[in-house]
Amino acid sequence: MNYKQLSQKDKHYLWHPFTQQHEWIKDPDVTIITRGKGTHLYDAKGRKYLDGVSSLWCNVHGHRVPEIDRAIQKQLKKIAHSTLLGASNEPAILLAEKIIQLAPQGLTRVFYSDSGSEANEIAAKMAFQYWKQVKPARPKKNLFLTVREGYHGDTLGSVSLGGIGLFHGIFGPMLFKTLKVKSPHDYPSRKGSNENWLRDCVQDAEKVFRKYGSRLAAVHMEPLMEGAGGMLAHPWGYLKAIRKLCDRHDVLLILDEVATGFGRTGTMFACEQEGVRPDLLCLAKNLTGGYLPVAATLATEKVYRAFLGSFGSLRTFYHGHTFTGNQLGCVAALANLELMEVKGFLEGIKEKSRMMEEFLEPLVAHPHVSDVRLRGMMGGIELVKNKRTNTPYPYEAKMGYRVCAEAKERGVLMRPLGNVVVLMPPLGISKKNLAYLIEVISKSIESATR
Repeated sequence: MNYKQLSQKDKHYLWHPFTQQHEWIKDPDVTIITRGKGTHLYDAKGRKYLDGVSSLWCNVHGHRVPEIDRAIQKQLKKIAHSTLLGASNEPAILLAEKIIQLAPQGLTRVFYSDSGSEANEIAAKMAFQYWKQVKPARPKKNLFLTVREGYHGDTLGSVSLGGIGLFHGIFGPMLFKTLKVKSPHDYPSRKGSNENWLRDCVQDAEKVFRKYGSRLAAVHMEPLMEGAGGMLAHPWGYLKAIRKLCDRHDVLLILDEVATGFGRTGTMFACEQEGVRPDLLCLAKNLTGGYLPVAATLATEKVYRAFLGSFGSLRTFYHGHTFTGNQLGCVAALANLELMEVKGFLEGIKEKSRMMEEFLEPLVAHPHVSDVRLRGMMGGIELVKNKRTNTPYPYEAKMGYRVCAEAKERGVLMRPLGNVVVLMPPLGISKKNLAYLIEVISKSIESATR
């Protein structure tokens, strides 16, 4: 089918996520991807693009990776899917073992689902139920402390935990109440020393713990960097300080590493960088290398044991999904993780992160760039209309989208977060392609803001 036919059918039948359809259907040149190879994508018009957004932050080694392809093809000759409710399967078992081997010590159990949103909602439900079933039970511990501008997904439970008004403000009446601390990005002290910035952030959190500690079930947060909120970096030491507050007040710590996990910030998991082990850990995206939707919620044995009892005790965790532990997804994840364990892979991420930092440094002086934030190979470039007064571009100016349109013309596919240009290339990107990506971003910012 040719491009014109596909475009017409797309605009007639599809409803795209996070997309203003009124403008989409007027676009004469919508991108329709037909194939991929390595870190490049090809569209229905035959054009080639560098996958600058890792197919929404999940692609690790590129497209059509032989090892992952073979694993899926081999599994297809056996079975594509069978339920994990009342039965099990080999790929799900072996993947759970592999994840626990890689995870911070003390996390011992894996609960599968299909997306990061579900992984986060599962963790919240586990934490809530845990305090009702732990001995002695503490049912009054039913509040969650979250971070403003945090994003944990788009199902209603995950939205309740998040804090992005633009996405979710309209659903306020449908959500459960959470306590919130300011995003670390919101403190003026972030422009100064890490020590002062960290002190201000922790003092804000301490106030909430002092007032509500006896009622807090869990702190639910993204470590090191808030992703969809605008690539907002946390001060070094913030995660460790929150862990200490949780320990002091007997509160569970839930970490959402859907975006930051599996090498994205330079270590297998972001929490490793501050020596923190959560009670519950949420994973997805990079888990399967960008191939298939598999997510996981990891728990400590302490949390897991609160759900054990006789059949009649009703202590079961009554939650599940049709494709939980899907065999195709699990073998893809196993093949992906084996590739990530190859010597030099994580070291390569750190090297490319330093390269990104060095190449992006000149952008800090750009008259329309207010900030460049990086944690490993995860970052954002914030654009402003007036740098002197820190006046942002109005939302309707679509500056982030204009930069991405310029990048598309130069052969790079990207997607912004409002006025923030997102930096999330595939982890396996070559240094040559990474240099080209950064060059295109710089030229596109210059062209769009001129």
